[in-house]
Amino acid sequence: MNNYQQWQWQGFNIAYQQCGEKGASVVFIHGFGANSGHWRHNLKVIGENYCCYAIDLLGFGASDKPLPNQPLSYTFETWAKQVGDFCREVVKTPVILVGNSIGCVVTMQTAVDYPDLVTKIAAFNCSLRLLNERKRLTLPWYRNLGATVMQKVLTNRAIASYFYNQIAKPQVIRKILTQAYKKQEAITDELIEIIYKPSQDKGAVDVFVAFTGYSSGPIPEDLLPILPCPITFFWGAEDPWESIELGRELANYPCVEDFIELEGLGHCPQDEAPEIVNPLLLNWLETSSPKLNEKSIEK
Repeated sequence: MNNYQQWQWQGFNIAYQQCGEKGASVVFIHGFGANSGHWRHNLKVIGENYCCYAIDLLGFGASDKPLPNQPLSYTFETWAKQVGDFCREVVKTPVILVGNSIGCVVTMQTAVDYPDLVTKIAAFNCSLRLLNERKRLTLPWYRNLGATVMQKVLTNRAIASYFYNQIAKPQVIRKILTQAYKKQEAITDELIEIIYKPSQDKGAVDVFVAFTGYSSGPIPEDLLPILPCPITFFWGAEDPWESIELGRELANYPCVEDFIELEGLGHCPQDEAPEIVNPLLLNWLETSSPKLNEKSIEK
C-alpha cells in the first residue's frame, strides 16, 4: 500500500495515505525516522471498518523537509499544529489518534493543544524522551555526559553529515531494526526500502540533526496530567529503547484507561506483529464513541 495523497500545509507538501470511508475517523502517527508506510499492515485491516488516515510528519516520509527554522522548527508543537490542521482541513471530523514512539508524544500534544479535535488516543511504545534535558539530569553522570557530547558534536554540519551518511544505508538500517524488532522475520526488504528511500531526500540530514539536538520540549509526564481525553498504552515488552518498566509508571495518570503489555514484541509492535495488534486495536476502537467521531468539526 503506497497510494500517497498530497495536502498543502504552511506552503509545504504533506503526504498522507487513506484507507476506508465509513465509521469513525482514525489518524495514525509514525515515529522518528519512519513514515506512514510503517502502518501499511494496519490501515488495510482497520480501514475495513473505519475511515483511516496515516500522515507523514513534516520532515519525514514523502512530506517536504525544509531546513529547520525556515520557517518552522521540528518540535512537537509544530507537528501537533500540522496534525490539528490536517484534522480540520482534510478529515473534517474529530479523530481518534494512534501513535508509535515519538508519534505518541505528537498525539498527546495535539490533544492538549486542540482538545476539540481528539476524542481518544492509542499509544504504542511511547517515547519516554530520555534525552530530554530534564530527564538527563536523572541519568548516571557518564550517560548524561555521553549524550551531551554527542549532541554538541552533531551540531557541526560536516560531522553530522558524515555520521548520517554512515547510518542511512540499507544494511545499517537493517542492523538497527534487528535491535528494535524481536521478530526478525518482520524485517523485510519492503520495510528497509520504506525507511531508506526518504532518508536520501534533500534536507533529510538536517531534519535528523535538528531532532537529535532537540532536548527541550514536552515529555509524557508533562502532557498526561493535562490530557483532555482518555489514552491507552500498548507496549512491546521486549522494547530495548523504551523500557516497559518505566512505561508502566505512565499508567498511574488518571487519563490512562489501560496499559496493555505485548509479550515478545519490541519497539514497533504494529509492524512487527500486525496479526496480534490489529485485533487488539479493533477491540479498543469499538469502545470509542461514534457520536463524537462522526460529527463534523464546526468552523
